[in-house]
Amino acid sequence: MALPQLTDEQRKAALEKAAQARHERAELREKIKSGKVSLESVLESDDPIASRMKVSTLIESLPGYGKAKAAKIMDELGISASRRVKGLGARQREQLLEALTK
Repeated sequence: MALPQLTDEQRKAALEKAAQARHERAELREKIKSGKVSLESVLESDDPIASRMKVSTLIESLPGYGKAKAAKIMDELGISASRRVKGLGARQREQLLEALTK
C-alpha cells in the first residue's frame, strides 16, 4: 500500500500533531514517575494519550522500574512487547496491577 502524498501544509500539520502527542506522553510519564498519577488511574483512563501508550513504557515510567524489570514482568504475565494500554484485557489489567503493587 502506497503512502498518501501530502501537501506541505498537511505534512506540517501531521508533524505538529505528532510532536504534541510526544509532549503529552512525556508529561504523563513524568506525572507517573513523580506519583501525581497512579498506575490504576492510567489503566482505567479513557484518555487517548494513556490508551495509546505501550504497556512497557508505562511500566518503565514507574519509579524503580527500567527496561529489564518491565520486560520480565510483561514476559511473566504473557503481555506482548508491542501491546498498548488500551489493548489489555480485564484479566491482564488485574494481573498487572497485582504484580506492580506488591
